[in-house]
Amino acid sequence: MVVRGPKPTAVLHSRKVRIDRAASDPFTTREVLAELLGTPLRGKRVVVQRYGDQSRVTGRARKRGPDVTEIVTYHWALPEDTAPLLRLISALGRDEIDLVAFTSASQASNLFTVAQCDGKQESLKQSLGRTLVASIGPVCSVALRKLAVRVDIEAKPPKLGPFIEAINAALSDPRPLSKS
Repeated sequence: MVVRGPKPTAVLHSRKVRIDRAASDPFTTREVLAELLGTPLRGKRVVVQRYGDQSRVTGRARKRGPDVTEIVTYHWALPEDTAPLLRLISALGRDEIDLVAFTSASQASNLFTVAQCDGKQESLKQSLGRTLVASIGPVCSVALRKLAVRVDIEAKPPKLGPFIEAINAALSDPRPLSKS
């Protein structure tokens, strides 16, 4: 049993489930994969619980020879009503937004999908280049950078409390904020 972070660890402990390995901080897929490296998998049965997009854990595990079953607990999708996202894109274009906070990689992907469908992907990139961009953590930051979006603030550790504190600190600083 390899566990990604403190929340699943606590839940599994409460149910008396044995944990063999635990990913280290910041508890991303990279740390889970590091824990799996030292584990012999050939001929074993591996179950990967994932959410969102296809898991790199599943792909990497399969290369090492086990029978892999993937359980998808939930996935992200565009909202039925994309009007609020279109209003955000328009407000960004008018420089009415000081900071955009992303709490998941899927949010960034969805925002750009909506912008692309409306022919505003390039203007969104330009607008975000003039706006402070905050990311909940490294996974979200990688997704934003792949979309050519600069990340100004990243929570350390990647948790909501430190994220809000980092945003408050950036917005409270009397010095002009750099958008380089």
